[in-house]
Amino acid sequence: MPIFRNAKFEISIAKSGDLPIANGPEIAFAGRSNAGKSSAINTLADHTRLAFVSKTPGRTQLINFFRLDCGAVLVDLPGYGYAKVPEAIRRQWQGLLENYLRKRENLIGLVLIMDSRHPLTPLDRQMIDWFVPSGRPIHALLTKSDKLSRNEAAATLAAVRREVAVLGPQISVQLFSSLKKIGMEEVEHKVAGWLNLPTEDLPAIPTTAQLRAAGK
Repeated sequence: MPIFRNAKFEISIAKSGDLPIANGPEIAFAGRSNAGKSSAINTLADHTRLAFVSKTPGRTQLINFFRLDCGAVLVDLPGYGYAKVPEAIRRQWQGLLENYLRKRENLIGLVLIMDSRHPLTPLDRQMIDWFVPSGRPIHALLTKSDKLSRNEAAATLAAVRREVAVLGPQISVQLFSSLKKIGMEEVEHKVAGWLNLPTEDLPAIPTTAQLRAAGK
C-alpha cells in the first residue's frame, strides 16, 4: 500500500504557538507558490482535493496536518515567494516556516517542491539553508517535468544534482509530474526509508525503458 494513500486531514494552524503536540514522525512538503506542491500531494495521496489547489498563488496561508495510515504525518507548509502578498503577511509566513523547520523535533525530512523549469530560485535556496543545519534529509521534486522535453528534463535533473552535491547525501533530487504521474514510486521509496518502513509492498520504481514504453 502506498504510504500517502488514505491520508486524512487533522488540523490547520496559522501561528507557531498553535502547533499540535507532536504525535508521530512528520514529513514536511514545502515549495514556492505555484510550483505544484498541492498537486503533488494530491497525486501522491490519490485524492483530488486533499490539498487545496488555488488558481491564486499564495492563497494557502496555513500549515495543514494530514495523518497517514502508517502513523506518520504529512505536513503541508504554506507556499512561499508570491510577490503580490502584502509584506506583513510574507513576514508572518516566513516566521512560521522558519520556526517549524528549525524547531519541530519530530520533523524527520523535507520534501522540497521546485518547478523543473525554474529550480533553485533564491527562495528555494533559503529554504534549503534553513533546513540543512538540522542534518535531516531533503528530497527535491522537480515538478511539471512533463512540460520539458525528455532531453531537457534529463539535463535539468543532472544540473540540479550537481549543484546540490556539495551538501552530500543529505539532499536528493528527482523528476516528478502530477499530470503524467511520473516519479510517484521514487518518492514513496525515499520516504519509506526515512520512516524505516519495508518497501516490498510499495510499487516498484519503473526503469527508464519502462517509462518510455509507457509514453512518459
